[in-house]
Amino acid sequence: MPNHPAREPDFDPYDTPPDPPIHYAEQALLGALLEPHRREAIGPLGPEHFSRPLHGAVFAAVVALTPPDPALHVREPVWLASIHSHAGPTTPALTPSYLHTLIACAGMPEHAAEYAGMIRADHARRSVRVHAELLIQAACDPTLPDPAAVALARADALTALIDDLGSRFSPHPGSLPRTPSPRSPSRDTGEETTSEEQILLSTATARPDSLPTMRWLQAEDFAVPVHGQLFRCLTSLAYRGAPVDQVTVLWEAQSQGILTEALAARDVLEILATPAGSAHHWGEQVLPRALLHSAHTAGLRIQSYAEDRTNTPHQLITGSRRALAELTAVRGRWHRATSPTPATTPRSRAPATARPGPRPTGTTPAAVRASR
Repeated sequence: MPNHPAREPDFDPYDTPPDPPIHYAEQALLGALLEPHRREAIGPLGPEHFSRPLHGAVFAAVVALTPPDPALHVREPVWLASIHSHAGPTTPALTPSYLHTLIACAGMPEHAAEYAGMIRADHARRSVRVHAELLIQAACDPTLPDPAAVALARADALTALIDDLGSRFSPHPGSLPRTPSPRSPSRDTGEETTSEEQILLSTATARPDSLPTMRWLQAEDFAVPVHGQLFRCLTSLAYRGAPVDQVTVLWEAQSQGILTEALAARDVLEILATPAGSAHHWGEQVLPRALLHSAHTAGLRIQSYAEDRTNTPHQLITGSRRALAELTAVRGRWHRATSPTPATTPRSRAPATARPGPRPTGTTPAAVRASR
């Protein structure tokens, strides 16, 4: 029996994805607001909250125009005509028939406040997604003159947005998003990164006195995992006050189970054999990469939360704050590494004052006063 290949389904290039629920919520609200007396019951809302410019233009006309007299509104469609003449010049897609469509989609006009809450929630989700994408873009753009500064500025803008949304949406039980965390982005392990990390390890081994002043660097900051493990060996020896050299680091690596068939003792000695410059300098080359990686990871997590429409605004806020907290931790260590050490000034001491000695035995206060 001949084996005929399965026929692939035909795709119509004119097919459009179905409208999301927010589309119908916007239509329902605008249909309800075409009854002018309902404008005051929807709470704070602006044209920018709508997902479609067409809907935003209709809403802008609704709030900008003076409602007609109720009796006139019942008799003639002056309200619809005013909205169309106000929004039509800048929104060619708006037709009188679409305004009638909105009236038909009004659903339950008395639920207008609930529809407005849906629109605010979806706008919050879209705003967070845009800021997360900007953070990802800054963390992945090597052409920026100062990528770390740009990424931190994007993170500050995202943090400000999250704080503002936190004041607008009340918390509720079950605040953590159930969205699976995306895969952590791969680290840059190119030749330059690998070489600088090896030079840092070699220099710190040759001059271990610098290790106590580099507590801002951690093993997780290294792009190559083995380099981070060897750095942990170095810091463990320095913390215990043990001698530090190539052999003691090699022994510590064996004790911590780092040596494997893929990483022999000779490989470790070769990694530690090229000191140059100062360990602090090389650490300042490693940490910015860790900062950008943390910013990229946080941006991807927040983006995944924002793209999941099942998350409530508070779940999105809570998940975003947790993702940004990890970036904040790396940022704090980055500031400690790059900030100048404040000069220590001796504290001024008050002049010593004579304290009265013990009173002689057998003397009374009166006798002491009489003897003066």
